[in-house]
Amino acid sequence: MGAAHLHPMSQTATKFDAAKASKFFFKSGHSGWLGLRYLSHGDNWVEVELPWREDLLGESDRPVLASGPIVSLMDMASGMSIWIASQDFVQIATLDLRVDYQRPANERASVIGRVECYRRTRSAAFVRGIAHDGDPEDPVAHVAGVFMRIGMDPREGKVPAASSAGTGDE
Repeated sequence: MGAAHLHPMSQTATKFDAAKASKFFFKSGHSGWLGLRYLSHGDNWVEVELPWREDLLGESDRPVLASGPIVSLMDMASGMSIWIASQDFVQIATLDLRVDYQRPANERASVIGRVECYRRTRSAAFVRGIAHDGDPEDPVAHVAGVFMRIGMDPREGKVPAASSAGTGDE
């Protein structure tokens, strides 16, 4: 997984930019519908926010975000951490994303997902992170995941056509 790749149209080196990419990722599709927001990133991590919304409740009598949108948040943050770590927007697929809930989010609270890509191999990337509602020392959930890099199709020697793989909108 190289530090940069050549854009096929311009033949100039490009690098994954999380802040710019989030404007595209969070504009439409599932991530856009959820209202995800980019917060920050480092060399191998990203923070993304899932704002609290009444229509994302888990239970109608309790104003707490449901678990499904939190899983989507963490899947998206996982993909972004991989692209940041590899400095390349490569197609990936979620193989395994384990979410261990520690507690419900606080009432009417947004949830922040912070995920780091801590290891990459030629064909896989490994992530870990937390979801919290304001205090990273008191997480809502811990996550761990494995993602597969989608490369050449060995039957045809071609890179698969672009799809939603890796955008978190699977």
